[in-house]
Amino acid sequence: MTIPQRLQDYASDLTAIRRDLHQHPELGFQEVRTAAIVAAELQRLGLAVTTGLGKTGVVGVLKGNRPGRTIGLRADMDALPIHEQTNLPYASKTPGVMHACGHDAHTTMLLGAARYLAEDPDFAGTAVFIFQPAEEGLGGARAMIADGLFDRFPCDEVYTLHNSPYQAPGVIGVTPGPALAGANFFDITITAKGCHAASPETGIDSLVIAASLVGQIQTIVSRNIKPTDPVVVSVTQFHAGAAYNVIPEVATLAGTVRYFNRDAAARVTERMQALCDGTAAAHGIEVKLDMRNVFDVLENDPTLSQHVYAVARDLVGDKAELRTERVMGSEDFADMAQIVPGVQCTIGHGIGPALHNPGFNFDDAFLTLGSAYYIRMVETRGAA
Repeated sequence: MTIPQRLQDYASDLTAIRRDLHQHPELGFQEVRTAAIVAAELQRLGLAVTTGLGKTGVVGVLKGNRPGRTIGLRADMDALPIHEQTNLPYASKTPGVMHACGHDAHTTMLLGAARYLAEDPDFAGTAVFIFQPAEEGLGGARAMIADGLFDRFPCDEVYTLHNSPYQAPGVIGVTPGPALAGANFFDITITAKGCHAASPETGIDSLVIAASLVGQIQTIVSRNIKPTDPVVVSVTQFHAGAAYNVIPEVATLAGTVRYFNRDAAARVTERMQALCDGTAAAHGIEVKLDMRNVFDVLENDPTLSQHVYAVARDLVGDKAELRTERVMGSEDFADMAQIVPGVQCTIGHGIGPALHNPGFNFDDAFLTLGSAYYIRMVETRGAA
């Protein structure tokens, strides 16, 4: 692993920052403390800093000593509504909120890169450091874009990374082309006729109808989508009732659709709407479907992916991986990559508890590797 000595000297400082952020996690669009820490550090380093972009986003701009291209670097800042169960000395101090996806590490890595480049801006071009709020399904990337991110800070290319507890330590992986699935979220509201549980014949049972819908939804993919088009439909929530002796009037379902083919996703929506309409007609009730897009398909620029792989080879040698496997997870960096050519790579930190797990933790030994990756992308692509 090739990490500049000066960056290695930051290791203890970066660890302290990451663990402080880990102790004080903030949910999407609530990253007030995190954004303040980021802005203060960027200002200390002498960057031109803009705050409040997309509500709680922060952007820092650093010009190199030589003319060149503008390279965007993005890190997400938000935490998840999960109660931490790691028993770490720096575990979350906020009940029910946790950095279970490693965004504290991503933020710290990008701050490390900003420090390194600011202390010796011997590079071509301009680096734009993008600290994004609300990646976890709340549309933080779209909020920053709508607030003028790339109008105010035009970039030639944009890069991000994500930690991976599924990869061996120190592995950097990149998948050219479609890499992460698009995602829709859906809510279904069944409004039937409530009644006493002892007299079900006097009502229309929303629970039974909702349960039937769950089963029918699972056949949409198998009977309507080509087997060669990867699509996942998962019902993840079922809510109804609050008493032992009442059949509730209303039941709700919620879930997600993951896809790579947008036409296939549209077909899922069409069939789910038909199921809801048919169920409503059959029972004489109301069934409403709300389907909304949350993440687009993340398409890594194929040419830039090769440059990322080359940088990864320089940093970690044979631990660099050029992949073909697509992942059904989603990431709203996709929205940035729709506007500016971009790439997301992954950095492995050992096989441990999964992302979004209450036992998840990031290995701080790999903070400098993430920073080094960002630094090298600026140094190599700014002069391209």
